[in-house]
Amino acid sequence: MMSFHQCGGNVGDVVTIPIPKWVLEIGETNPDIFYTNRSGNRNKVYLTIGVDHKPLFHGRTAIEIYSDYMRSFRENMSDFLEAGVIIDIEVGLGPAGELRYPSYPESQGWVFPGIGEFQCYDKYLKAEFKEAATASGHPEWELPDNAGTYNDKPESTEFFKTNGTYLSEQGKFFLTWYSNKLRFHGDEILDEANRALLGCKVKLAAKVSGIHWWYLADNHAAELTAGYYNLNDRDGYRPIARILSRHYGILNFTCLEMRDSEQDAAAKCGPQELVPQVLSGGWRENIEVAGENALSRYDATAYNQILLNAMPNGVNKEGPPKLRMYGVTYLRLSDDLLAENNFKIFKIFVKKMHADQDYCPDPQKYNHEIDPLERSKPKFSNEELMEATKKLPPFPWDEETDMNVGGTRGILAALFGKIFSMFK
Repeated sequence: MMSFHQCGGNVGDVVTIPIPKWVLEIGETNPDIFYTNRSGNRNKVYLTIGVDHKPLFHGRTAIEIYSDYMRSFRENMSDFLEAGVIIDIEVGLGPAGELRYPSYPESQGWVFPGIGEFQCYDKYLKAEFKEAATASGHPEWELPDNAGTYNDKPESTEFFKTNGTYLSEQGKFFLTWYSNKLRFHGDEILDEANRALLGCKVKLAAKVSGIHWWYLADNHAAELTAGYYNLNDRDGYRPIARILSRHYGILNFTCLEMRDSEQDAAAKCGPQELVPQVLSGGWRENIEVAGENALSRYDATAYNQILLNAMPNGVNKEGPPKLRMYGVTYLRLSDDLLAENNFKIFKIFVKKMHADQDYCPDPQKYNHEIDPLERSKPKFSNEELMEATKKLPPFPWDEETDMNVGGTRGILAALFGKIFSMFK
């Protein structure tokens, strides 16, 4: 992870590492360099995208800072890059490294399943919105003032309620502007990463947050405040995948372990619908997709759901599965994971992730051969990105994985595999 955000403040974080002191000192005299909600609360986990092109940092813009870091990384880590020790780099694009706005900060009192808040009220983004609204012929339009607060429910707000502002001309204009700003931010930083690492045998990746609460509501409120303009008739994720395709990037998604039935029904959560939508969008754009679990889990149910999402149509005995994830990151290494029973089932899970095959040291045999990074392709036009918002049904998913790790079935399979391996 190439981090440009604060570590700490997210679920599972056990340490706190703030952004550099010299940046925080600039923020003391100019707090508008940080994301800001409508109440004026600043979030210091990441710089607002409103300063991407503002030379506020001792003469440099935020994009230039990120670019300088990446070039320095290549120079100082050249031995590791050339030796193949570093083979993929997830480029941080926002809070927790994810391409999103910090719309649901626990540090400011948010609790699940609050809808979150829009984070575009610093003076730079306010000015950019006013300029965009004026250019569209509506200088009277302002940023939303009726979208509620962090822990509201959608129907308690004028913006997200049934037939609310989000469906009006003004609401659609704002949501398009808000989500476009986020995508352009990610596109620019990935372009700089591509320039810095050009020719290296590495894969670039970007992480998208799995905001599954209120997904089954028509308004998709929590996704909208985070910057994902995703509705029942509009795909908010495939345009991100299309941008990644021009950088030969991997889309890394989360909440792979979750099932709808495990969530609070009142929050209208839909992880089992969200994950196929996002992964299908990546596959349709011919990019690799990867993923991880959102919460620490050590049970067979969670592992089986991860396996299902990693290979939605199961193992193909004639070759690689048609639909398969490039890789899965398990969160996280801990004393709990290494506890005897937890570690036993985890080892079965890892074996099943490799379709019960033994360790293979040759990356060519599992489709992970990495070529030198090529220069990014030309930028997509707005029309091409808008075309990607057309909602299509996800690819079909099996009901259950064929690599089950749980219960007697999974344990016996592991035992038989061990016995058979002794006679090879």
